[in-house]
Amino acid sequence: MSVTAAQLLVRCLEEEGVEYVFGIPGEENIHVVQALEESSIRYVLVRHEQAASFMAEMYGRLTQRAAVCSATLGPGAINLQLGVADATTNSTPLVAITAQVGRDRSYKESHQGVDLVSLFHPITKWSALVPTPEALPEMTRKAFKTAQTERPGAVFLAIPEDIEKADVSADLKPLRIDRVRPNEPTDDQVGRAADVVRAARRPIVLAGHGAAREDATAELVAFAEATGIPVATTFHGKGVFPDDHALSLGTVGFMSHDYVNFAFDAADTIIAVGYELQEFDPQKINPDADAKIVHVHRGAAEVDAHYPVDVGLHGSIARSLALLTGALGTGEASPTPLAAAAEKITGPLRDELAQHAVDDRVPLSPQRVVADTRAALGRDDIVLADTGAVKMWMARLYPTYAANTCLLSNGLSTMGFALPGALGAKLARPDAKILAATGDGAFLMNAQELETAVREEIPLCVLVWEDDGYGLIEWKMELDMGTSSAVKFGNPDVVAFAESFGGKGVRITAADQLLPALQEGLASDGVTVIAVPVDYSENLKLTDRLGGLEDPLTA
Repeated sequence: MSVTAAQLLVRCLEEEGVEYVFGIPGEENIHVVQALEESSIRYVLVRHEQAASFMAEMYGRLTQRAAVCSATLGPGAINLQLGVADATTNSTPLVAITAQVGRDRSYKESHQGVDLVSLFHPITKWSALVPTPEALPEMTRKAFKTAQTERPGAVFLAIPEDIEKADVSADLKPLRIDRVRPNEPTDDQVGRAADVVRAARRPIVLAGHGAAREDATAELVAFAEATGIPVATTFHGKGVFPDDHALSLGTVGFMSHDYVNFAFDAADTIIAVGYELQEFDPQKINPDADAKIVHVHRGAAEVDAHYPVDVGLHGSIARSLALLTGALGTGEASPTPLAAAAEKITGPLRDELAQHAVDDRVPLSPQRVVADTRAALGRDDIVLADTGAVKMWMARLYPTYAANTCLLSNGLSTMGFALPGALGAKLARPDAKILAATGDGAFLMNAQELETAVREEIPLCVLVWEDDGYGLIEWKMELDMGTSSAVKFGNPDVVAFAESFGGKGVRITAADQLLPALQEGLASDGVTVIAVPVDYSENLKLTDRLGGLEDPLTA
């Protein structure tokens, strides 16, 4: 008795708990696609391989289980690379599997022959060619184990065409999954960390992506309340500490010196919980490199002159926080100096959002769009904010109350992920409302996936912030040079565009139309694209205001 290597691979994927494979078939992987058709795994046919990688990435980010994107060899595989790199830099588990030329022509110049293993090597945790059909169980298990082990990231496997369709013994079985359990920090580490925190005069917590991945909210809140230490989050950490908690300082990461940056300027100790350096330059949170650092994460910190770690607690983030809280003593503490001044940091942000929530101008102010987006979504619903000016406004102002409910790319900061990523997010969290918020530049980078959503019957709501240009680049050019160039373009009729795919298009012509349009689109089982004109003159007004900002903590 025998099966094909393609069938063996699919059995291995089923054993790993894979529910979806996102991709486009090619001549060289048709046996894998057919084996998927005969399995419990749903193959989601997309319109561009880049979109497949973003769908897999966002599914993996929400589930912490590696999703799979698939492509043929050569150009198909190369098209996967952007989302694969995004997954690795955003610490998200993903397994990319592509075809490769057969072994009978791999040693010579050949049609569509590209060294894919070398191409994927710098953007993955592991990149390998399957050398023989019998290696599939071991290599598949290693791929998922590597992708899902901290820090998570992407893995790449290339399967030669002749191996994919080869026969193998039916006795070959998928390997048993061994669950990796995080260690606990040592008693000595916890004791030294507690000593640093006790000695601190102006401590602050920075919660990052690692804390969000582990969903360490309960332990983080307990630590803050027991110590009176306020908490700021990175863009990727948004929501892991609720923004409406009295000890919340909001989000740090905006390109200008914002209110929350003053808290870091004043801090003498930073308890970094799940923070990873690619999220935000440590120089921005420790400009003089003089703050003491307590690094709470599953692994050791990257080396940086502005991130000198005094004590590292390595192991489960939630468990490390619980142990540190216990070592410091229980009970609700009095607010520390920075916590007592928290209102001076968060109050102006709330006031800015509230003031613009009733701003009726058209085009709409970015703040009005953020306010209506927040009003349309529940606390546990999810918004994906694409890279561009929309990302800056959403990261800075959008109140977030649960981990992984405001998803941004801040490792690679790539454009075009939100629309396809929303499809992966909806499959991962079918009970949540999912919104893709994107600029018009990013929208057209993967707008073809509207057809995928319609055909696959995946509910999708897209909010397109329209300004007929690359707004963030224009913003930065104006800041640096006082002028801008090569940033303006034309747009299609978004309403007609959405309808041409079988979706619904909505154009906002009055400010009071946006919230009901969002509510209706999010409640729909179909595809809705909402175009809202945005007044980005607010961009320079904001950075001018922040540039002249005096320290609110001394005011």
